[in-house]
Amino acid sequence: MLQTLFDHYLKQWALAVDGDAFASLNGNLLPVRQHGRPAMLKISQEPEEQAGNFLMAWWEGEGAAPVLAHEGGALLMQRAQGSASLTLLVNDGRDDEATRILCAVAARLHAPRAKPIPELVPLEQWFEGLWSAAAAHGGILEHSAETARELLATPRDVVVLHGDIHHANVLDFGPSGWLAIDPKGLYGERGFDYANILCNPDGASALAPGAFARRIELIAAASGIDRRRLLQWVLAWAGLSAAWMLEDNAEPGNRIEVAKLAASALSTAV
Repeated sequence: MLQTLFDHYLKQWALAVDGDAFASLNGNLLPVRQHGRPAMLKISQEPEEQAGNFLMAWWEGEGAAPVLAHEGGALLMQRAQGSASLTLLVNDGRDDEATRILCAVAARLHAPRAKPIPELVPLEQWFEGLWSAAAAHGGILEHSAETARELLATPRDVVVLHGDIHHANVLDFGPSGWLAIDPKGLYGERGFDYANILCNPDGASALAPGAFARRIELIAAASGIDRRRLLQWVLAWAGLSAAWMLEDNAEPGNRIEVAKLAASALSTAV
């Protein structure tokens, strides 16, 4: 029974079960209450997720969901109670609004803190999966790899990165606003964190006529990142995401198409 995974922390942190346990790609989760406050208990044995737990606590609720307790692979965080959803905004024809929200959250996460940063994964290490995929498949993946190597060799605006900013990882916390969950805990150029927006929340919206160009302009304006540099990060990221999908024997179609859109825009960028 999945819930038995949580028994130790239910006792240790004085939690009351407030819903059914469920599994996600990032771990096992259980809705709970602590002293009446809605919270989410998450347990993962993946080192990547455990590093993300420390980063969530480090942010102290500034741009990310407030952490109430954490220990090893267990994280207790405030539960989102708002009714809005960035994916629903996109589906409701409010893509610009969703994009601006994602940019605002990323900016809060990237803001400097007057304290030592936790142990994080260098962005160069994150891209290792792209090199072998580019060698095996060539084409747009090779272009993505070349661009990634260029970016990684000339970093700008290096910050603490979330690593997986997209519409399902930024939630409505009601009076507290929009806050991020599920960081990967990376360290590198801030442009990386904006690139994944262009691939989400799904292929249909990412590849809708005019959507790519519109999002690029919105993100560049909101972030202050040079448009060409942003396009390079999108090309690099989409190639990396496609490489991971190929490793998992999944169809990387929309990632490949986003990479091609970025490459095409770069060919005409000044």
